[in-house]
Amino acid sequence: MLRLPVRAISVACALGLAGALSAVATSVPANAGEDSSIRHVLLLSVDGMHQSDLDWYVQKHPGSALASLVGHGTSFTNAQTPVPSDSFPGMVAQVTGGNPKTTGIYYDDSVNHALWPSGTTACTAPAPGAEVTYFEFLDKDPSSLAAGQTGLGPLPDNILKMTGNPQTLLDTTKMPAGGPGCQPIYPHQYIKVNTVFEVIKQAGMRTAWSDKHAAYDVLNGPSGTGIDDLFTPEINSQVPGAPAGKDWTSDNAYTRQYDGYKVQAVINEINGRDHSGVDHVGTPAILGMNFQSVSTGQKLALSKIDGNLAGGYVLDSSGHQVPGTLLSIALDFVNTSVGQMLSALHARHLDKSTAVILSAKHGQSPVDITQLKRIDDGAILDALNAAWAAQQPSRPQPLVPTNPVSGNFWSINDDGMLIWLKDRSQFAADFAKKFLLAQTGTSNEGKAYSASGLSKLYAGDAVGEFFGSKDGDPRVPDIFGIAQQGVVYTGGVKKIAEHGGAHTEDRHVPLVVATAATERSASDGSVETTQIAPTILHLLGLDPQSLQAVRAEHTRTLALGD
Repeated sequence: MLRLPVRAISVACALGLAGALSAVATSVPANAGEDSSIRHVLLLSVDGMHQSDLDWYVQKHPGSALASLVGHGTSFTNAQTPVPSDSFPGMVAQVTGGNPKTTGIYYDDSVNHALWPSGTTACTAPAPGAEVTYFEFLDKDPSSLAAGQTGLGPLPDNILKMTGNPQTLLDTTKMPAGGPGCQPIYPHQYIKVNTVFEVIKQAGMRTAWSDKHAAYDVLNGPSGTGIDDLFTPEINSQVPGAPAGKDWTSDNAYTRQYDGYKVQAVINEINGRDHSGVDHVGTPAILGMNFQSVSTGQKLALSKIDGNLAGGYVLDSSGHQVPGTLLSIALDFVNTSVGQMLSALHARHLDKSTAVILSAKHGQSPVDITQLKRIDDGAILDALNAAWAAQQPSRPQPLVPTNPVSGNFWSINDDGMLIWLKDRSQFAADFAKKFLLAQTGTSNEGKAYSASGLSKLYAGDAVGEFFGSKDGDPRVPDIFGIAQQGVVYTGGVKKIAEHGGAHTEDRHVPLVVATAATERSASDGSVETTQIAPTILHLLGLDPQSLQAVRAEHTRTLALGD
């Protein structure tokens, strides 16, 4: 198996910036991109990481690679992700500059009332609505780390041989249908705006990215060609040699091993090769990856391979919630990986011409495990359908079915609640709202809950107003519920944290922009991760207004330096 060395990286060695540690270091000028000092942007998303996690780690490890980024960067300490705080809209926001109302990406698993179900060959109006499944389900083989690609040799050892064009690994029979000719709709065709990858490539520069599903083809943008090298090993695939049913998220040790493959891919790209490390193609202008290790370190109740270590947070001697042993191990792994990338940049003399942006697609909640309340949402939704059928026998079922023949309802609930109604009338939405807010019960741990575990619920027109979407948007949910603090919707007791909602813990993530010439600075003003996209283009000397979402939402470039 491919394994990466673990070694300590000092600040000076990691960045090659001994001189920049001195008092004469200067801030990045406002025209950093215009003077062409930055040729590359390394974008890193540490999914699940909170700003508080980064603060804690840097304080505990002042000589770490993460501390070096903070020490040579502008830290935006009040950065927020979009709502819903799901990976798909979170990543799309970073590379488009837009929220779901503009990008059309509300979740990785959603419904579009203007489309036809997968397998439809004659799209006869009116459209019945369809599930849009842009996650591991869309792989030709979701059980394979290579998403169904064959001929690579034994996995996982040969995973770096996986294609850089994962569109070829998507199963068109699982895609919703629509458009001219009633064709299957690929993820890149579903997004409504262009991406930084497209703008950068159109400027004649190379692009690369690594993520967790082949469905991240969405980042290619509407052209379908924005990313030259897109490496997407399937994180929810079966771990080779592990017991059946164990994917790369089922134990934090597996997740770290999985992330290691993507780390090596990025290092290969820094070294001027493709992700496989074989072909000489030149270092991309934009490259990077998302880490999942911190996320599973927060979500898993236990990591057995690590010696039955508990995930999540613990109280320190001063009464603050801080990363526990397992989560600390995950943070150490990310730090070491970042250090390896920084060392690779230094070895290639690219450190002074590269900007590093560190953030996260989403955070995770609850941090305080005593607040955890796991609720079986399936039982609540079954009761909602039953109540509707009993009280409104002449009207259709209120929820969009996952299967147009036999399904009864459609929703996705992690630590927020999103429901798409079959009957899109305000009457049906109000019925669902009243029912859900009246539900009481007992959580999986035996704790009492009220209002279906919700603190706020938007229904019908109010959902569109909340998201700012246009009237009649066929993609927007008909019900959006914000869970009470600590509530996670699940039928079991294995998860101790989740994301997808609108809690501060779900949304308050790090955002650091570091360059060799940057003096440490921090801003506590409110910013959004959507601002990463125009900032990337500005750093590379390109026009942020080239992004459609930036124009639509007036997304501002981050103010770097003093």
